[in-house]
Amino acid sequence: MNQPDPVQESIAIPMADPDQLQALPGSFPPAAPPEPAETRFVKKMLFGPQGLRVGWSVLLFLIMAFLVMGVLGLSTMLVMKFVLHIKTGQFSALTASLQEGIQFVGLLTAAAISALIERRRILDYNLSGPSRVRHFITGFVLGFGMLSLLVGVLYQGHWLQFGAVSLTGAAILQFGLLWGFAFLLTGLCEEGMVRCYMLFTLTRGVNYWWALGTVSFFCLTSFLLHGNGAGGVYLMAALGVVPCLLLELRKAPSAGFWEAAWLTSTFFGWMHTTNKGETWIGIFSAAAIGFVFCVSVYLTRSAWWAIGFHAAWDWAQTYFYGTADSGLQPKGHFLTTNPIGNVLWSGGTDGPEGSILILPTVLLTLLLLVVFYRRRKIDTATPQITGETSLLS
Repeated sequence: MNQPDPVQESIAIPMADPDQLQALPGSFPPAAPPEPAETRFVKKMLFGPQGLRVGWSVLLFLIMAFLVMGVLGLSTMLVMKFVLHIKTGQFSALTASLQEGIQFVGLLTAAAISALIERRRILDYNLSGPSRVRHFITGFVLGFGMLSLLVGVLYQGHWLQFGAVSLTGAAILQFGLLWGFAFLLTGLCEEGMVRCYMLFTLTRGVNYWWALGTVSFFCLTSFLLHGNGAGGVYLMAALGVVPCLLLELRKAPSAGFWEAAWLTSTFFGWMHTTNKGETWIGIFSAAAIGFVFCVSVYLTRSAWWAIGFHAAWDWAQTYFYGTADSGLQPKGHFLTTNPIGNVLWSGGTDGPEGSILILPTVLLTLLLLVVFYRRRKIDTATPQITGETSLLS
């Protein structure tokens, strides 16, 4: 019978439990199993070095904004129609204020959630540049001045005539303030969506081919849905094809900003194709002034000049002069004006924005903007362009 060797028995090493080995100093944890290829693909599509990719960020932002706007808008319309018995189909200071207030709440909600996801402040979306109050006032003054210049030229050319003053006494101040509040919200909403969140976000991730594909989508939907003034969308899209391609080929540091400007300006015109009475000139002028607003962000490093200009232009057009605004005829305006003569020059139902004279007006605005801010030697560095190099890659 074999007896156990006492020497071997004394040096035998007991086997440790695998769970205990993980806790031993100097030991290594077991390697994690590799992720399935499908999981890696989904993560790569959704996330980049800076978190959620910009294409999905913009899409999520728009879905949240329009969802909140839709719910609040429907609820408000039902209350106004069946509880307060207020007509909702007319373009008045009250309905405009309510509509813009709803859009502002939706926009602010989407911006707050997006900022939380992206770990930013809301002001980071092109709202935190220097001299914000001065830029806002400068934009407001120029916005009123340029619309007044356009109205004056139309009057001198006999394409617009003045009627009687519509308001008297305290009503002038009352409606002036109410329309002013409504159009301040308009400036905050439309600029907040396009020149703040979208321009800022797309700048850090868009490239030429994704911009081209997106503006092509706008053109295609305008054609298929027979959007009002769709020709203006086609023209704005076409104007950016070659300049943005050259910037992309040269690998210019600012290429992302100008590609985002092209995309958002075309989008801004495309947004207005649902307005009744729009013409191709009106749609193109909306897209063109959107590009001017992008230039103002580039020069002033914030969207406050654009917000001021936008609010003053709409206020002067709708309340002060009483002209049609994007095909909408206002109620409760100060002066009364009517287009006369050839629609190409007068703008017809589209108002001054539908006149061919809007094009040199926008061009003059761009020239004054560039000359004024270049002369003041403002630092024209573009918003920070780092990280991702395309919408989904």
